[in-house]
Amino acid sequence: MTEGPETALTVRIWRGKAEGRFETYRVPARDNQTILDVVTEVQRRHAPDLAYRFACRVGVCGSCAMTVNGRPRWTCRTHVRRVALEGTLTVEPLRNLPRIKDLACDMAPFFDKWQRAGGRFSGTASRQDPPQRVDPQSPPRLAASAAIECINCAVCHAACDVVAWNSDYLGPAALNRAWTLVNDARHGPRSDTLDRAFAEGGCTSCHSQGNCTRHCPVGLSPSESIAALKRSAFFGLPKLEAPE
Repeated sequence: MTEGPETALTVRIWRGKAEGRFETYRVPARDNQTILDVVTEVQRRHAPDLAYRFACRVGVCGSCAMTVNGRPRWTCRTHVRRVALEGTLTVEPLRNLPRIKDLACDMAPFFDKWQRAGGRFSGTASRQDPPQRVDPQSPPRLAASAAIECINCAVCHAACDVVAWNSDYLGPAALNRAWTLVNDARHGPRSDTLDRAFAEGGCTSCHSQGNCTRHCPVGLSPSESIAALKRSAFFGLPKLEAPE
């Protein structure tokens, strides 16, 4: 698309905290324009007090996640041409998190749940011990590797209807992290992590709707991790086999 008055975008952006309103801005439409580009243009040309987060701009940090036309997305990796409906965009903060101002959310509850799920790695080896041998092709290591690339952008948390209904639910990102640790031979308190993931508000609260998997920007499947946690809670921890 070529920049010009006839190709201007109409952008509705949430302003304020929980109590606020949408304000409408007009910005030029450009080739290869991302949602983050549009938000930045609004901040620079129309609303210098607009609050939002971003850092890397290339899909590594996840800090620019927002709700675009009703769907949580990384705004730096979402091109306008894919989501603009008749030249219109609606941009809001992520759902299921307290709103600080405009498009910026308070991430503290998200990371608190990550900790409640036993998401902190606790190794058993010291600096003096040799590195633990782990077979990269063993079933537990493959399970951990399939889920380990989460960068805590909270897109899955915002997409989860159970989080919206039940504020005590740990959420898909926290439980996905717990599953990686349950399968990590180097993690000491594997049983404790599984107990935390199975406690009230844990994996049994999941309704298996799959929104977390459907919306994950890096293609992970938290719903699969949560289902595996449920099985492990009944049938025991994954067995770790020492490499030959």
